[in-house]
Amino acid sequence: LTMGIIRNFQGRSYECMTDCSDMSSYLSKCHSCRVESGCFMVYDRTNYMGNQYFMRRGEYSDYMSMMGWRDCIRSCRMIPMHRGSYRMKIYERENFGGQMYELMDDCDNIMDRYRMNDCMSCNVMDGHWLMYEQPQFRGRMMYLRPGEYRSFRDMGWSGMKFMSMKRITDSCY
Repeated sequence: LTMGIIRNFQGRSYECMTDCSDMSSYLSKCHSCRVESGCFMVYDRTNYMGNQYFMRRGEYSDYMSMMGWRDCIRSCRMIPMHRGSYRMKIYERENFGGQMYELMDDCDNIMDRYRMNDCMSCNVMDGHWLMYEQPQFRGRMMYLRPGEYRSFRDMGWSGMKFMSMKRITDSCY
């Protein structure tokens, strides 16, 4: 992941090959980004917080206008390639309460598929996933790697509903 201080890859740059929790010590601002290999999640706040955006191989000469961000990239996380099965349990309420459904493939609308109007916790058993606030993989997103997520609200996603989920597969790389 190569980041530039000015739009269209001009000015100073910083190359990142792994997770970086605070990019401000390398670049005060970042307006363009080039992913040379792999996939990354970029965040508009330090420590992998705030708005997130998924970036795959390619050039993003003015990603801020593309994503609708007012701020720039403050942290980034490399997404490791996963080979194998994908499994995630989603729950209607926090702490794995309410209705539960197990996903092994993408779900473009939890309301249509499961008659579930909210997802407030989940357990990712296998694979890496993106959750979206709107159906059809639209709106703000959140990256999830294997682990238990007991409360999206406690993770800073208060008031946000997740309505679709997508696997990060080999085709993303």
